[in-house]
Amino acid sequence: MGGILVYALHDDEGNFNKNSLGAISEAAKLAGDVGGEAAAIVVGDISDDACAGLGAYGASKVYRAKDVPEGLAQPIVDAMAKVISDEGYSYALFGGGLLGFEIGAGLTARLDAGVTMEVTAVEAKDGKLVAHRPVLGDSQIAEVGYVGDPGVIIGRINAFDVNESGGTAEVVDVDVELSEWSTKARMVKRGEQRGEDVNIEDANILVGGGRGLGSEENFEVAETLAASMGGAVAATRAVVDAGWYPYAAQIGQTGKTVAPDLYLALGISGAIQHKVGMQNSENILAINKDQNAPIFEYCDLGVVGDLHKIVPKLTEAIKAKKGS
Repeated sequence: MGGILVYALHDDEGNFNKNSLGAISEAAKLAGDVGGEAAAIVVGDISDDACAGLGAYGASKVYRAKDVPEGLAQPIVDAMAKVISDEGYSYALFGGGLLGFEIGAGLTARLDAGVTMEVTAVEAKDGKLVAHRPVLGDSQIAEVGYVGDPGVIIGRINAFDVNESGGTAEVVDVDVELSEWSTKARMVKRGEQRGEDVNIEDANILVGGGRGLGSEENFEVAETLAASMGGAVAATRAVVDAGWYPYAAQIGQTGKTVAPDLYLALGISGAIQHKVGMQNSENILAINKDQNAPIFEYCDLGVVGDLHKIVPKLTEAIKAKKGS
């Protein structure tokens, strides 16, 4: 068939994950160039309307495995392997996240496939997909092609834009015989620690705090600024390692990747490990008393000064402008 199959992750209420919707949009953009369709696979008892609604993001067909539990990798590997083998899809595409990495790795082993992780872009060349993956601390981009079918592509979080174009998808129910080892684990409870009950990956405005804040108590400065703009607070690895802020809020090479409209970096030096996680931000504003901080090399606007004097005045100005 030559098409692309996307795993569509959803929560317990049936709401689809933003990164999955982005992956479906990306598959729809590329499917014609590889001679096939963009399809999605959904596990669990999700309604017809919800499944068909993925057509609005570019899926022409949605395979639903009602008896396969969401949140556990091995049963989903069984379901995806069956659909790919039976229907002849040439590529499996994931929008990013820990579960996608786990499923993608299992699918790669099951189907003896080629896999590329942390992909930031995909293009079609000569009728085949080529994945772009940053290497060497994001200083270079490797272009990865695939020999034979299928190819497994796992995106970095927020790598693919969500494009809603309208339309509905055909819903096809599939029966999946689970492998013996896939029934050994069961889901007790699903949940994620988000830190302040906010998903920093979806925030349009982020205030990032670094060691320059000085202490755990001083994070109130960042929280007040973020609240004044309707944003969320994130942190560097050094901060979370010091116990100043939850690990769920960590941005960077060993944390989360974000792409907000505005990223304000407070007291963050901007080492390469942190840059990897936030460099796709639309606008980057940095405040740091060290004029030689690396972050000034790639921010859009840099302010050299004492953040403890600047940020409270900035917060007051924003509140005054908003009349709050």
